Amino acid sequence: MSRARGRTTTVLALAMLVGAVAAPMAVAQEKEAKDPGSSSQAPKTPEPADKPAQAGEPAGKPAAVDPAKVAAEPEGFVVQSANGDYRLQFNSILQADGRFYETDTDRLATDTFLLRSARPILQGTVAKRFDVYLAPDFGQGQSLIQDAYLDARFSPKARLRVGKMKTPFGLERLQLESFTLFVERALPTDIVPNRDVGIQLAGDLGGGVFSYAAALLNGVADGASADLSSGDARDTAVRGFLRPFRKAGGPLRGLGLGVAATFGRQQGSLPVYRTPGQVVFFSYAQGAVADGHRTRFSPQANFYAGPVGVIFEYARSTQRVRKDPAAADVTNQAWQVAASWLITGEGATPNGVRPRKAFDPAKGQWGAFELAARVHGLTVGDEAFARGFADIRKSARKAAAWGVDLNWYLNRNVKYVVNFEQTKFSGGSTGGDRETETVLFFRAQLVF
Repeated sequence: MSRARGRTTTVLALAMLVGAVAAPMAVAQEKEAKDPGSSSQAPKTPEPADKPAQAGEPAGKPAAVDPAKVAAEPEGFVVQSANGDYRLQFNSILQADGRFYETDTDRLATDTFLLRSARPILQGTVAKRFDVYLAPDFGQGQSLIQDAYLDARFSPKARLRVGKMKTPFGLERLQLESFTLFVERALPTDIVPNRDVGIQLAGDLGGGVFSYAAALLNGVADGASADLSSGDARDTAVRGFLRPFRKAGGPLRGLGLGVAATFGRQQGSLPVYRTPGQVVFFSYAQGAVADGHRTRFSPQANFYAGPVGVIFEYARSTQRVRKDPAAADVTNQAWQVAASWLITGEGATPNGVRPRKAFDPAKGQWGAFELAARVHGLTVGDEAFARGFADIRKSARKAAAWGVDLNWYLNRNVKYVVNFEQTKFSGGSTGGDRETETVLFFRAQLVF
């Protein structure tokens, strides 16, 4: 079986690399067919290295070179060559939060202010088709690399990415942290893999009507990130997202439908699941380990029309678990439905909000305001408790949550958030059900 898995992994990797090599060849052939001056035609007479000197100019004076562009823009600080083939851009994300819990009899949580995220981001372009992205994070009292990868853009239909990246799986996880509706992501994110290291081939077909991604990765536990592999096995991740009415226009133009899956094997550590307030409500018992195949599956959808946005996401994860002498497959699942409405009438998109009028009290301008609400839940498989992999007195079997949110976009760079969340549990306490979590969030966000 291990040899068969190894052959499958090798075939997938070779297929991705072949696609990456074939893509630029296709681009070159397409250009060749359209451009009568391509290499298949008779070569042109070469231009002289230097133009003849004009009157009043010394002979041999080099031609003028267009200056590089240096700019400070809402998207960041930019330095690039005149033709844009070389580009360096500096961005930053700063999120300062407050979490305050209304009831916490068991003292599982702590009211606190925290620096949730502090990311100086460096991205650039080299030789027109190669992009680099580096995003360290110094938030929450730690130092780590969130993203670090190299992209080769052969064409819009084929981009090859190598490095540490988000696994192409969860709908809300793939959305940039600065663009999410709520302070913390919904419960499906507990099941969705976070960031992993590997190679990915992705692209857009039909002018963005269909997007795909296929990746070969080290593999991480549910909700986790890692820089190194914990074993010899690898994860395969695939995702497709269809926008069937993107070009047709009409009320359904903003509809998107997707599906994602991962396949692999994991040995060792198992995940923990957290509430919206970032408190652990489920963990496996001591001695329980991952010991075999793992599959994940996620249908997902979003819809944007005018000031309204809706997202739906379901995620299911099945993992072989062992705690001697028992072993069984445990299936955990989560879902969410969220909706938003921009009161001030701006267009809702998954890529953030641009206020029609930036905050300027002297002109009576107050930016953009957005209301959002969601319901979400997570259920742990019965096998986890029946086989002794988890203790119902310490870990909840189910979490059901709802939340409301107000976002104030002062401009394209600054946002304030007030977010209320309540989560109820089944199990998780020696007395039956764990105490309901009620938490109020505040966030001040700067992005440039």
